[in-house]
Formats: sequence, structure tokens, C-alpha cells
Amino acid sequence: QLQVVESGGGLVQAGGSLKLSCAASGRAFSIYAMGWFRQAPGKEREFVTAITGSGGSTYYADSVKGRFTISRDNAKNTVYLQMNSLKPEDTAIYYCAAGTIVAQVLDVSRPFYWGQGTQVTVSS
Repeated sequence: QLQVVESGGGLVQAGGSLKLSCAASGRAFSIYAMGWFRQAPGKEREFVTAITGSGGSTYYADSVKGRFTISRDNAKNTVYLQMNSLKPEDTAIYYCAAGTIVAQVLDVSRPFYWGQGTQVTVSS
């Protein structure tokens, strides 16, 4: 069983940066692949980025590639999402998710565990 809690959302101007955190409680955090998804108003939840348990491999949606960076600190049971050059279209609720294999956090229908989400609003 794994519980994940996101933090770090807020309001930022276009071009600015935010860093989200996802703290996990439970055993063996390092065996879980972790991902970030987002859901904008009136839209379906979509994949943003994912990272393997060791942190050795990362995956990004084309829309965020080069602007967002996912990382993790297994000693702190935490995964991070550094978001730079933010755009108004990045406005959404951002969700942290976990799965036992990375394929589960590349597909919105598959993660085992979800956080409650944190709001990110980018003003133009």
C-alpha cells in the first residue's frame, strides 16, 4: 500500500517556474515507478512525465519536453516535478501517481495509486 500527497502548486505568471513535490508513505518506495498527470478544466486527464524506481529512466509528454523535469529522492520518499517556462495552457490540477512498473504510469488508466492533486495556475 502506498499513499502519495502532492504539494507546491500555486499561481505563477507565464514564463515562470514552479516545483511540485509528491511525498509517499509506505514501504519500498524505490520499487515504484512514479508519474505526474494533469487535468485541465473541461479536459481529460493526461500524462505529463514518469520516472522509473531507480530514477534511471524518464519519460515526457511532447508538450512539456525541454521545460519540465522529473526527479526523485528515494531516501526521502519523494518525487519532484520542476516546471520552467510555464504557459497558460499548463494550467491544470497536477496529480502524482505510482505503479509497480513504469508502463502503469505512462497510461492514465493504469496507475495503482493516486494523490489528491495540486492546482497549478499560469496567468498570461
